[in-house]
Amino acid sequence: MNDQPENLVRATPGVPVIPFVNWGGMRALYVKEVRRFFKVQLQTIWAPAITTLLFLVIFTVALGGGGRQVMGEPFANFIAPGLIVMGMMQNAFANSSFSLLVGKIQGTIVDYLMPPLSSGEVLFALVAAAITRAILVGLTVWLAMCFWPGVEVVPQHFWAVIWFGLMGSALLSFLGVLTSIWAEKFDHAAAVTNFVIQPLSLLSGTFYAVDALAPTFQAISHANPFFYVISGFRYGFIGIADSPIAIGAVALLGVNIVLCAICYVLLSKGWKLKN
Repeated sequence: MNDQPENLVRATPGVPVIPFVNWGGMRALYVKEVRRFFKVQLQTIWAPAITTLLFLVIFTVALGGGGRQVMGEPFANFIAPGLIVMGMMQNAFANSSFSLLVGKIQGTIVDYLMPPLSSGEVLFALVAAAITRAILVGLTVWLAMCFWPGVEVVPQHFWAVIWFGLMGSALLSFLGVLTSIWAEKFDHAAAVTNFVIQPLSLLSGTFYAVDALAPTFQAISHANPFFYVISGFRYGFIGIADSPIAIGAVALLGVNIVLCAICYVLLSKGWKLKN
């Protein structure tokens, strides 16, 4: 007597069971990554939000007194959008730079390499989870700023808020994946955070107008992709930008495509992952 169900589907030898996209596996990895940071949400969501609000308080008290304005806007309104997206980007990097690195350190990297997931599917799940954390942090900071006295954070151009928020989060997510692939210990990831991410974030025009700088420093700022994220995201809230919006939008898309391709190639080759 045959105990096997009659409707059992058997794949022909040599024919893949998952011919196109493993949606179930990709969703499972995405949910795993989201649950990982959500279990410690006090550290991954609320703490960064409070830190960002402290930046707002310190800089508005120290530099925003006397009705100071930047680019025709009150200082608090000027720096608020930049602080929101800066918090989003930093947390996107923190999330994506952790997954593969901790797998290599703890010896659980096989959990990412063995499942029937392509390199593109693994990359998509990791980046999507990092962007999810960035969005949660951004929404938390934005809601808090809505009730903060003296700050107006009502979006004027929703498309710019969404586009530059996503492009900035994706940019740091890809950089985080690259760091996670390259790094061999947490000190390496911390070095990238302290000597690359933090300087680029703080020197991106979040707290000042780039037009007020000397020509040399203006040129350096325009070479910083973080600058276009800050400028475009700020435009979405106050309708003013210190760089051409269209150029920034296209430039960020191009940078993200290049970073995505690099991440995909490195994951496909298993560089520093399969050794």
